[in-house]
Amino acid sequence: MENDLENLTIGAFGKAAGVNVETIRFYQHKGLLPEPARPYGSIRRYGRADVARVKFVKSAQRLGFSLDEIAELLRLEDGTHCDEASRLAEHKLQDVRAKLADLARMEIVLSELVCACHARKGNVSCPLIASLQGEKEPCNVVAERRLPFNVRFFPFSETTP
Repeated sequence: MENDLENLTIGAFGKAAGVNVETIRFYQHKGLLPEPARPYGSIRRYGRADVARVKFVKSAQRLGFSLDEIAELLRLEDGTHCDEASRLAEHKLQDVRAKLADLARMEIVLSELVCACHARKGNVSCPLIASLQGEKEPCNVVAERRLPFNVRFFPFSETTP
């Protein structure tokens, strides 16, 4: 199996890396993965280092890094630039914490809207629909928890506090 990872076709490479062929081509197009030379009259071959690189990219994506950020991490992959890698990770951690705060605020507002929907009586318009249409704020939302309309429903916009 050791030698099998040194002479892979693109299909076998994709299978070994756990991605499809289109993903490999996309990563090549984005500059995240080098495209090997094609020997005259032959097909490109991939190796163990290529498999490891794709697995690195997928791991970084699972942590929320963008492809641009991953390209920067790949530049640092020799492991001797820990300070730079740490700064990138700290920035990503701040982003994750901001998104978690946004999600918590969304949970509060949605919870109130669901409660308002369940509490409505008679032919009153649906509180959720009315709120989405901007007609009224959900009742019982604590004032300091109220969010601007665009933040409440589009939590990752540039206007996020």
